[in-house]
Amino acid sequence: MRIDFELAQRWITPKSRVLDLGCGDGSLLSYLQEGLDVQGYGIELNEANINAGIAKGLSIVEQDLNQGLANFADASFDTVVMARALQAVESPDALLLDMLRVGRQAIITFPNFAHWQNRVYLGIKGLMPVSDALPYEWYNTPNIHLCTFKDFEKLCHDNNIRILSRFAVTDSKIRHVPIAMQAIKRVPNLLADVAIYRVTLA
Repeated sequence: MRIDFELAQRWITPKSRVLDLGCGDGSLLSYLQEGLDVQGYGIELNEANINAGIAKGLSIVEQDLNQGLANFADASFDTVVMARALQAVESPDALLLDMLRVGRQAIITFPNFAHWQNRVYLGIKGLMPVSDALPYEWYNTPNIHLCTFKDFEKLCHDNNIRILSRFAVTDSKIRHVPIAMQAIKRVPNLLADVAIYRVTLA
C-alpha cells in the first residue's frame, strides 16, 4: 500500500466530504470510502480511468484540472486531495489556492525533483532523470512543473498557506528500514523522492 494512502486515511475525518483531483481509476477514493465512509467525489480526464472508477461505484466527474474548480462552491468539502498530479497542471499555484477555497484542508503529494538520485543522474549522465517517482522520458512526461520540498514551501509562504503536516517518503524498499527513514526525515530535500503535505489557509 502506498504511504500517501495511509497518511490520507490518518488525516481525513470519517464520514467527511472529500474531493480527489486527478483521481485516476478511483483507487484512493475507494480506499477512503471503504475505510472511513467518506462522501467522496473525483475529478478525472482519462475516459478509461473514469469508467474504471464508476465501475467501483464512485462518483467521478470528467474535467480538465487546468480549468480550475469554479464548478464547486467555497468550503464545499472538508478535504481536497491531489496525489502526484500538481506538477502536471499548467498553473499549480492557482490550482492550490482553488483547492483551499473549495476545501478546508488540502493533501498534496508530488515527486521531489531534488532527490539525490535525480541530481546524480542529471550530473553524470546529462539526461533528465527516470526513476520510480519520475517514470517518464522527457519527451512523454506529463510533468511540466517539477519542484522540490523547498519550492513548495516557498509557494506556501508566498501565498499565506499554512503547512499542517509534512512527510518525506520514498517509493523504494528502504521505506521499511527505520534508520533510512530517520535520515530521510532529517534531510528531506536530498533523500526523499516523494513529498506529502497537508495544508490550509493561514
